[in-house]
Amino acid sequence: MMAFTGALDAMVTANLLSPTPLYTCRTLGLAAGLIRSDLGIQVSPDGLLVERKADEFDLLIICGGYRSGLHAPRAVLDKLRAVAHRHRILGSLWNGVHLLAEAGVLDGYACTVHPESRPGLEEAYPNVDIRPLPFVIDRDRISCAGANSALGMMLALIRQQHGNEIAEGIAGILACDRNMDDFQGHSMPSLAHSPTLPPPLRLALELMESNIEEPLGVEELARLAQISSRQLDRLFLHHIGTSPARYYLELRITRARRLLLQTNEPITNIAIACGFTGAPHFSRCYRNFFGETPSQARKKGG
Repeated sequence: MMAFTGALDAMVTANLLSPTPLYTCRTLGLAAGLIRSDLGIQVSPDGLLVERKADEFDLLIICGGYRSGLHAPRAVLDKLRAVAHRHRILGSLWNGVHLLAEAGVLDGYACTVHPESRPGLEEAYPNVDIRPLPFVIDRDRISCAGANSALGMMLALIRQQHGNEIAEGIAGILACDRNMDDFQGHSMPSLAHSPTLPPPLRLALELMESNIEEPLGVEELARLAQISSRQLDRLFLHHIGTSPARYYLELRITRARRLLLQTNEPITNIAIACGFTGAPHFSRCYRNFFGETPSQARKKGG
């Protein structure tokens, strides 16, 4: 739902900021009936994808999620191929990229996917160039790795199509609470898109933000940013005032705190979702950072 609403909200907000509507949005199902999200929320689609003509679309995005199916009926795959044949933009949210790959419309394109699905996608579709990035826009194919990067992907697309002013206006409205992770004086604003930072540092920050559940090592981050580990250390110390490892830990621990205080998820699940080996490891790091255990924080509500 977070990926779905993030992408949809960007287009709806673009319409609010424009004198004339820029997008007409429709929600389509792969099968008949209501669509039930993994949160238990039901979405009533405007129709079935297979019943729409391929030339009706300017942009078609397949929404997936953590527990979404990775295969589609032949009629759905045929429809994706027909849309691609008309040179329309095809996109995916989270694991929806599997359907595009299965249809063969990603061959020769770069894309991204949730880190847990990357090995399987690489094995099944060797002709697809899979990048470890939050989102990828490659010509008329767009993809994002998870829920948090859906909005970023759509902002980048809207910036391409309608200019920076509209995109910045949307970001100002939808990201106005981006610093709400400032709990007890510990702020973790998103720095990945700051134009004042060197490109290798921005890339490393993007990789950190898109790999929370399975954190990358500092050497791997440096390799993907095409610099040495020592250079990465120097960039972090000069521009952010801390080491890559410390920043990455703070990013994960503040994400965990938000989940802890805003959801009823078990503490063990939150720990694993934020890249900790288990509840004891998470509890130690949390206490060192905030001066209390996760259980104590949840009991008093922050």
